Amino acid sequence: MTEAGMQRMASRVFAALLSSEDASLTSAELSTRLGISPAAVSGAVRYLTQVGLVTRERDPGTRRDRYRVLEKVWYATFSQRNTVLVRWEQVLREGADSLGRETPAGARLAETVEFFEFMQEELMKMMERWRVLQQERQQEQEQEQERQRERLAGK
Repeated sequence: MTEAGMQRMASRVFAALLSSEDASLTSAELSTRLGISPAAVSGAVRYLTQVGLVTRERDPGTRRDRYRVLEKVWYATFSQRNTVLVRWEQVLREGADSLGRETPAGARLAETVEFFEFMQEELMKMMERWRVLQQERQQEQEQEQERQRERLAGK
């Protein structure tokens, strides 16, 4: 994750949360598991919450915070990226128009607009395919559970 641009400590904290049994840990658990200071955990969690990968929850009946990886984190993250692509596309289109698409700079911006349009379209198709795949998997799991219940009832 650090090679993709994520801060080193945030990468470690995110990996620990993602690989934990229920995708959540307290600050103390993260500190112990990773051998890092509470301040390092705090900084990493602040970054992860800002970029929308982690939420902060209160442990019931305590004053302890629990950090949790969002449900369907990657789907949500890439869905949000679509919004960013749209904004970039609009800004770049305005830039290409103001520079003139026939100028070298305007042509570069126009090509970038085309790239973002392509990315947006492909991302939306990909997200829809993922949603359909997830629904099919869910249905298969439910059918398998039903078959198991029927087998158990027949014994």
